[in-house]
Amino acid sequence: MSGFKSDFLHTLSERGFIHQISDETGLDELFRKETVTAYIGFDPTAPSLHAGGLIQIMMLHWMQATGHRPISLMGGGTGMVGDPSFKDEARQLMTPATIDANIASIKTVFSNYLSYGEGPKDALMINNADWLLGINYLEFLRDVGRHFSVNRMLSFDSVKTRLDREQSLSFLEFNYMILQAYDFVELHKRTGCRLQMGGSDQWGNIINGIDLGHRMGTEQLYALTSPLLTTSSGAKMGKSVNGAIWLNPDMLSAYDFWQYWRNTEDADVTRFLKLYTTLPMAEIDRLSELGGSEINEVKKILATEITAMLHGRPAAEQAAETARKTFEEGALAADLPSVEIPTAELEAGLGLLTLIVRAGLAASNGEARRHVQGGAVRINDEAVSDERRIIGTGDVTADNVVKLSLGKKKHILVRPA
Repeated sequence: MSGFKSDFLHTLSERGFIHQISDETGLDELFRKETVTAYIGFDPTAPSLHAGGLIQIMMLHWMQATGHRPISLMGGGTGMVGDPSFKDEARQLMTPATIDANIASIKTVFSNYLSYGEGPKDALMINNADWLLGINYLEFLRDVGRHFSVNRMLSFDSVKTRLDREQSLSFLEFNYMILQAYDFVELHKRTGCRLQMGGSDQWGNIINGIDLGHRMGTEQLYALTSPLLTTSSGAKMGKSVNGAIWLNPDMLSAYDFWQYWRNTEDADVTRFLKLYTTLPMAEIDRLSELGGSEINEVKKILATEITAMLHGRPAAEQAAETARKTFEEGALAADLPSVEIPTAELEAGLGLLTLIVRAGLAASNGEARRHVQGGAVRINDEAVSDERRIIGTGDVTADNVVKLSLGKKKHILVRPA
């Protein structure tokens, strides 16, 4: 049990969100005495965040749930530079139009976790382009840049690691940490924001903001970081064998999202229940004591609770029911993931390996071939061992689909179009 007295830090501590805090006693006291405003920045590098960013969103959720005001800061300005932290090479530069489109797409997810509005505890969504795009460069260098020591910036792990590998770090990227630090000061000026949160890889950047605030006369600012998560087997959170686990429903279905969490490793179930659901700790403790075959029922609860927060309870329960029919009854659930193949292609005959790749069950023909050779592929629930097998209209069932399966847990309905 944590020693924190404030509801927010107590909640974060007992659920495993805290990696580092710049001043534990001071921040705990601040949360006890005031309605605190805090932010996390999100760079618009894609049209959707993925599951690896959920821990940050949940931190903002718990902040509001305990009576405080969270800010989701969209990096419309910093996105034009790109965060170089612990990257092997520079990010591809995005056009302003791409950044704006990505932000518009990303925004749709946050309202599932936060309540936005104009009240003192309503969440705010702010774009740092509002102040960064209008900066006068010479004034910025004089008023802000003079507070930064290049020697100190070079000492940060995020930069030092790159330079130690003798990998190029552009002046453009080097400016990112100055811009992020300035964001903190600007948000304090505009909203009274006192705390910046983020992943542990952002510690140096956040501390930069605290130091800049001190030099520019702000109140005491604070930093809080969460651990960078991997699964028990060492896999990166938010990734699967078929790619990123996107949060936007137009990029990943509720069913596929549910399946990702249903396949959680046994050793990660309790940790994920604490981090990614709002189940009471007493209930999580009860579920954590279950073992043996019951762990699979706990995984279903985990998957349903996480999916319900993002996609809504009805979609989560439908995903669970689809999985139950498919895996426990062997039924052909109509809302399994599907891919459309032109009827003309099926009439002409489509190679099995090509179909596996088209269905997203493998990234290449070579990977698809290994799946077939390993006995993992089935067509309409019948094992296929011939990698040269041709799939045609004769494989289309009375339900007007071809059921393509990889192992026991991945099923795609191939629909003639």
